[in-house]
Amino acid sequence: DFKMVIAVRTDLHMRKGKMAAQCCHGAIANYVGCMRKNPEMIHKWKRSGQAKVVVKASDEATLLKMQSQARKLGLEANVIADAGRTQIAAGSLTVLAVGPGPQELIDLVTGELKLM
Repeated sequence: DFKMVIAVRTDLHMRKGKMAAQCCHGAIANYVGCMRKNPEMIHKWKRSGQAKVVVKASDEATLLKMQSQARKLGLEANVIADAGRTQIAAGSLTVLAVGPGPQELIDLVTGELKLM
């Protein structure tokens, strides 16, 4: 099975709408990046139902550590920096999107995090 996981920083205390928008930015960034680098993975993910899971990350350091781990495993991994137009400071790293990719590989990176 294949999935995409989006880790959201809980220390920023984003409102639901802001959180949803940041998750969408992450999902789109990963879709576009993966489509360029590994279109077959996108097709496998689509055929398996396009699973997307949102989890909690405690802070920026957690996002960056997981991004590094994911990239070492060959997974698409993008951190989103907020534009700073609404609730949080410009440049704040809000979410990390990992995948789409094989569930087993993504779980090596995000498997310890709790569901949002």
